[in-house]
Amino acid sequence: MDILIVEDEAEIAQLIQLYLEKEGFSCRVCRDGLTAIQIFQEQKPDLIILDLMIPQLDGLEVCARIRQKPGSKDPYILMLTAKGEEMDRIIGLSTGADDYMVKPFSPRELVARVRALLRRTLRQGGQSQSYQTQHFSIDVDQRVAHRLVDSGTAEPLDLTTLEFDLLTTFMSYPGRVWSRTQLIEKLWGNDFFGDERVVDTHIARLRKKVEPDPANPTFVKTVIGVGYKFEDGTGG
Repeated sequence: MDILIVEDEAEIAQLIQLYLEKEGFSCRVCRDGLTAIQIFQEQKPDLIILDLMIPQLDGLEVCARIRQKPGSKDPYILMLTAKGEEMDRIIGLSTGADDYMVKPFSPRELVARVRALLRRTLRQGGQSQSYQTQHFSIDVDQRVAHRLVDSGTAEPLDLTTLEFDLLTTFMSYPGRVWSRTQLIEKLWGNDFFGDERVVDTHIARLRKKVEPDPANPTFVKTVIGVGYKFEDGTGG
């Protein structure tokens, strides 16, 4: 697994690299946002550890640009910053980060979070299933999703890794109500360390891609006080 560390403080970058390479990961380090974008485009890392306060482009902008670029390999992003305020955490997750750590941090916890994120890919690897409803189809093995339109054509959906996993989970159990805790356990596993509201963020992003009107969702519905459920007729 290839990891890109984007951190402008040399000692912290070296510490992260040391601990991750001890665990067998291949790491590359850069110290500014523009270089991070260039390396992402050229090397397509599996995971990016991204400091929020970096030169040229800050971490929020880097994260947003990466999520805006469709590709066959969508990296997990662990945002790392000295800022611990609630709003910074929410903004970081809303731009597409998968997890969030605040400095100072435990290197061992960082390694655990990296493993937890990457394990999501491994959990999906053994599946070879497909699901179809009236308006959507998913091939889990090929990891492709389509919207089925009235003319009978299938329009590809440009989903991030987590958005794909969310839609797959919903389509595999249509009508089931999922709590945030259940979705976290399904997608992240028992070793999730982050804020439960990361679920709301990714639900909102998924709705923007699958709903005709994201403000009034037809498919991914909120069950007040409980969580979320997916409703759609079965396909033919």
